[in-house]
Amino acid sequence: MKTQGINFLLLLIPVTGVLHAVGANQTWLFVSSALSIVPLSKLMGDVTETLSEYLGPTKGGFLNATLGNAPEIIISFFALKAGLFEMVKCSITGSIIGNLLLGLGITFLSTAKGHLTRDVYFDLTASRVHSGLLVFALFGLIIPAVFDFSTTIDTEISLEISVILIVVYVLAILTTFYPRVPHVPADDPLEIAHLEDESEGASSRWSQKTAVLVMGLVAVLLALMSDTMANSIEPVTHGLGLTPSFVGVFVLALLGNVAELTSAVRFARNDQIDLALGVLLGGSAQMAMMVAPTLVLMGALLSFEMNLLFSIYDLVAVMMTVMAVSNFLSAGNFRPRVGIVFIAIYVMLGVGFFNMPA
Repeated sequence: MKTQGINFLLLLIPVTGVLHAVGANQTWLFVSSALSIVPLSKLMGDVTETLSEYLGPTKGGFLNATLGNAPEIIISFFALKAGLFEMVKCSITGSIIGNLLLGLGITFLSTAKGHLTRDVYFDLTASRVHSGLLVFALFGLIIPAVFDFSTTIDTEISLEISVILIVVYVLAILTTFYPRVPHVPADDPLEIAHLEDESEGASSRWSQKTAVLVMGLVAVLLALMSDTMANSIEPVTHGLGLTPSFVGVFVLALLGNVAELTSAVRFARNDQIDLALGVLLGGSAQMAMMVAPTLVLMGALLSFEMNLLFSIYDLVAVMMTVMAVSNFLSAGNFRPRVGIVFIAIYVMLGVGFFNMPA
């Protein structure tokens, strides 16, 4: 669990506190709090992984798959609290297309090792499961919006769809882990919580009690930094002339997904392509099947205006991305140079989000 590379960013936590106390410029406050979230997100993944090792494969896999997106939920909660509803929905879109386009693109290029045209093979059976989950998740995002577009009645079905998505997600988790008590394969579609290469000796970093304490501390710090960032993000985006859509897709989403992206790239470099695909594809499915519905339920309980009514551009972006990736995965192999195409598609979508009116 090598996090030393970005651990120095933890120094920005007290810096953010000082900036907040002295009433510093909102831009500096936003940059400091946003960057401090990066190592905290990675640390949350490491702690979750450590706890899963003590709990065993079944409970540990469930914990990994469930808490792997804790940073996204915490960040989005405080953004909702600050009234940034559209930005949060765009961050969900950004997380999905970010993993499926930017994440896969960088991962594919990481497998090249100087040979962009070499053939790289992956588990076709697991990829089909990923594709099925992504398509199901896509239905959950499209149906509420299509219903709203095509009817004139004042009824909104996001809450009902959210409950269905969460129930299916939990059933998928249970059917994945419960029967496999002796061993859960590292490349299982739903075991996506920031796993590490065995050669790095991850199992001896913390004791179980220490890991629980660290997880609690990280959750508190994530909440504080997310709250600070959410309160400063709106004036900064207005000052820079950025739209909520662009900030949600390219700032909030990337902050929450940093652990998944770094893990996937590392696995790809170690020739663990199935595990890398599991991290990115499973993470995208989780965003639609667990994170988004959870935020809708939290909104219903706390009177936040959160729903699954995404804009047409968001829906088209997600739909085209899922269809393209599902079609690509049906081959069972790829050449690393295709990563350039995936990144290019991500950039093209970014041009659209950047120019969308507020």
